[in-house]
Amino acid sequence: MEKMNRLLGEEAGSFFESYERDRSFGLRINPLKAGERLPESLEGLERIPWSQEGLYYPEELRPGKSPLHEAGLYYIQEPSAQACAEGLAPKTGERILDLCAAPGGKSTHLAGKMGQKGLLVCNEIHPARAKILSQNIERMGIGNAVVTNMEPAGLVPLFREFFDGIAVDAPCSGEGMFRKDENARLEWSPGHVAMCADRQDQILDCAARMLRPGGRILYSTCTFSPEENEQTAARFLERHPEFCLERPCCAGFFSEGRPEWAGREAVSGDAEDLRKTVRIWPHETNGEGHFLALFVKNGAGAEEWDGHTAQESG
Repeated sequence: MEKMNRLLGEEAGSFFESYERDRSFGLRINPLKAGERLPESLEGLERIPWSQEGLYYPEELRPGKSPLHEAGLYYIQEPSAQACAEGLAPKTGERILDLCAAPGGKSTHLAGKMGQKGLLVCNEIHPARAKILSQNIERMGIGNAVVTNMEPAGLVPLFREFFDGIAVDAPCSGEGMFRKDENARLEWSPGHVAMCADRQDQILDCAARMLRPGGRILYSTCTFSPEENEQTAARFLERHPEFCLERPCCAGFFSEGRPEWAGREAVSGDAEDLRKTVRIWPHETNGEGHFLALFVKNGAGAEEWDGHTAQESG
């Protein structure tokens, strides 16, 4: 609370008040099975504005107990988390890597946008979580995915400059999940934040080596900590001058990143580019806290990456 008061100042009151409200629940229709028609039980649900397939649902609906869920017609996913795949905006025919993939929310979202074309590699370091990831990939009917169970560094020699897009939903201190996850609250400490920031740097360095020139990395966390967000982005750009930041296509629904929080990691003159990153705040949005940064290699890409209008690559 001391940290958020210091960061947010006058905004802190609204931020803390949001934790007294019920959280939002979301699911995402699977176009690989459901097509464009909603199941009757989901008709009339409110759309999630930034997610093409996303819907809010009332907690009492309990869609996870429906046989439609078991059949893979939809995936239950927190609304803010659905912005990640929208931000990477994969196209049919591309080679896409989800580097920290379990349990599969972002992988299955990416797969739905790829339409069974191209290659989707879904990696998870923990064996038990990799099994859950595999089950969700199978349940959603995805036929162009490979599940791997490796350290990110172990993938680098196999996939040097191979992928068109990489999703890095990095392990983080989880501050954005405090309202829904008691374990995230219990595990938090300043030391944990520092440890996560160091691990994020290592994972991003691996991703950079596996991305082709002109490709893009969508980095995301579910924390508010600048050490893991703006500062991580600034450190990455300092280590990798071949990358630049671009504004994700979903950015207009959310707040900008905070360059003033980048600290001494920001390269002089480049800190303002951190406004192209995305902050999702629970007091501004019907969703939990998230951060997004879209990195493009060698500066290739439009000023605003719009995967819905870009030409498809075969």
